[in-house]
Amino acid sequence: MDHGSFGGIAHYIEHYGYLAVALGILLEDFGLPTPGETLLITGAISASTGAINIYVLLLLAWTGAVIGDNIGYAIGHFGGHHLMTRYGGRIGITNDRLKQVEAFFERYGGWVIVFARFVIILRQLNGIVAGTLGMHWLHFLALNALGAALWVGFWGILAYWLGKGVQVYAHEFHQATPLLSALALVFFAAGAGYLWWRFVYKARG
Repeated sequence: MDHGSFGGIAHYIEHYGYLAVALGILLEDFGLPTPGETLLITGAISASTGAINIYVLLLLAWTGAVIGDNIGYAIGHFGGHHLMTRYGGRIGITNDRLKQVEAFFERYGGWVIVFARFVIILRQLNGIVAGTLGMHWLHFLALNALGAALWVGFWGILAYWLGKGVQVYAHEFHQATPLLSALALVFFAAGAGYLWWRFVYKARG
């Protein structure tokens, strides 16, 4: 998962809503070190409380992911490997990282783009590397759109339903508080009665 605390990221989502999630994912997807995955998860949890709409969130997150990777593709296609290794270090794109991603492409082919989003380094650099290696843009676009849909759907829906579940359990616990308090009182009274009986029994003995 990305760096960054949920509390700090929730602050951005509270103030900027969908824009914070979509822009954060877009920037991450062409190499910038922004916490795209954490923004998506935090946004989905916020949606589970009704603060924002989950469907709008998922659509904008997917759009940001696709656009971000296509910007990365253009950077790689027109800038090439040399430009990335020369200036990429300023934003954390090192030669070693590029070679690592290129090795994944050589081993698994273009389909690595579909699953690249679930791995931090691959998610940040797969568009750039695809452009650098000369992959056909339409081929990249199709695989990228599919991968973005799977990634957004998985983390967004999972976080949304987990958030809903927490709310249900919290509500049920709140409703059960009087009963739990009564049971605790009964157990306390029974324990106190037992200790008193033991004390009296021993005193008589």
